[in-house]
Amino acid sequence: MRVINSFVLLAAVLGTTACTQVGPDKSIDRGVDDKHLSQLEAGVWIDPDGCDHWIIDDGVEGYLSGRLDDYGKPICSGAALPNQAVGPFKAGSAIPDVL
Repeated sequence: MRVINSFVLLAAVLGTTACTQVGPDKSIDRGVDDKHLSQLEAGVWIDPDGCDHWIIDDGVEGYLSGRLDDYGKPICSGAALPNQAVGPFKAGSAIPDVL
């Protein structure tokens, strides 16, 4: 019984330690023209199912995340046809996108 209690205590300490470790700040663009991601302009990409995703193309780096409503459900607005991107998603960076 004492071994089990020690194991539980050790697991709790290690779990708490893992939660307090801080990694890199993912809200900053770490490219040649590094800046906060809020300074980049996002567009919307429509997936094959018709749901929206925020998209940013910074020349070298790219960012993509699903558009969600207040309840965490995907937004499927029909802003464009599936597999298309709309909006200024390539703006906000001086690095040209060759693709």
